[in-house]
Amino acid sequence: MLVSGCAVDQNGHLAFVPPTFVVAPVVVAPQPMYVAPALVVEAPVMVPETYVWDGVENVGVVNGQYFYLGAGDVWLVADGDRLERFHGYERDHPDWRDHGIRNDRYRKDAHGHEQPRHDEKGKAAPAKKDEKKKDDQH
Repeated sequence: MLVSGCAVDQNGHLAFVPPTFVVAPVVVAPQPMYVAPALVVEAPVMVPETYVWDGVENVGVVNGQYFYLGAGDVWLVADGDRLERFHGYERDHPDWRDHGIRNDRYRKDAHGHEQPRHDEKGKAAPAKKDEKKKDDQH
């Protein structure tokens, strides 16, 4: 940018100002930055095949992980306080697994989705005998 003209000096006299080149500041926008979305890791679907009533709530175990039956009849990971209480129950009832209730009723995982029963080999349990295919009905 070119600037020139007249100005008043410190004594109040009109003075000529020779041309001066002034460089205007250049503002450089920052480069756009890509921020990857946070990786969401979902816990595997866990619904115990058996559970017990520990005197306070239903508790089941899947692969060594303890779950309790929460509001809405969904299975949730047991927190420290629940684990501590249930371990006390285990001490008093060392055979609790032998008295587990087969879980046919509470099949919702932590996301509220119904999960099928699985047999010992991890396969879906066979359909009940009274369930017939629509094709078989005439």
